[in-house]
Amino acid sequence: MKRTLVEWNIYIVRCADETFYTGICMDIDRRIDEHNHNDALGARYTRSRRPVALMYIENVSSRSEAAKRERKIKALTRQQKQALINSVCSP
Repeated sequence: MKRTLVEWNIYIVRCADETFYTGICMDIDRRIDEHNHNDALGARYTRSRRPVALMYIENVSSRSEAAKRERKIKALTRQQKQALINSVCSP
């Protein structure tokens, strides 16, 4: 039996109040839509801070890896998160 590689995404969004929210998901487009439009499925934190904009995304192959990386990113300061975002956005 052949196993398919499932990609997990770790992401950072910028909320309307300029705060950052970090999360994990498998379908980034669906998740961003949930954050922006779905009160039942969007994170409680982002519901009152809409709209959100995707600022950073990183792919890993397992949920376990994604959760570990999410914890590390959440522990970063705002300045460290901004540096991470800038590291992929700069030319």
